[in-house]
Amino acid sequence: MEGLPDSIPSWETLATWRDNFYRNSREAFTTMKPQGYIRLVVILGAYALLRPYIMKIGAKLQERQHERDALEELLPADIHPNELRTGKKFAIPGVEESDTEEDEEAKPGQWGKTARVRQRKFIRNKLEEEERRLLAEQEEEEDKDIAHLLED
Repeated sequence: MEGLPDSIPSWETLATWRDNFYRNSREAFTTMKPQGYIRLVVILGAYALLRPYIMKIGAKLQERQHERDALEELLPADIHPNELRTGKKFAIPGVEESDTEEDEEAKPGQWGKTARVRQRKFIRNKLEEEERRLLAEQEEEEDKDIAHLLED
């Protein structure tokens, strides 16, 4: 047939497939010996009996996996946010407390170490500034509350 793409079978091909299926399925059961029928019944019976148990096992495994995934999402962080507000200093890996230039000098084979150290120090300074700002806001709110109580 003209105009049809190569992936679409023609009507003749479909008719051949239909005839082959009909002939093969009919002959499979008409020429089968008693041993073949017994084997077929055993396989179908085992499938029918074992399928519910296999489904239950699969459901349990899937439920355990979902529980593990949910537990990983709910695990607490290493540092609780309230601990950050107290003003404690936490050690940042790769950053020493001293700010001398000789600590920032890169040794051969450690490319980018100075940039990482600078970035970590920058982040630490920004965190400290944010903590100070939050403390100042909190003190201002407390002062407003006290002033409001004194006015009444």
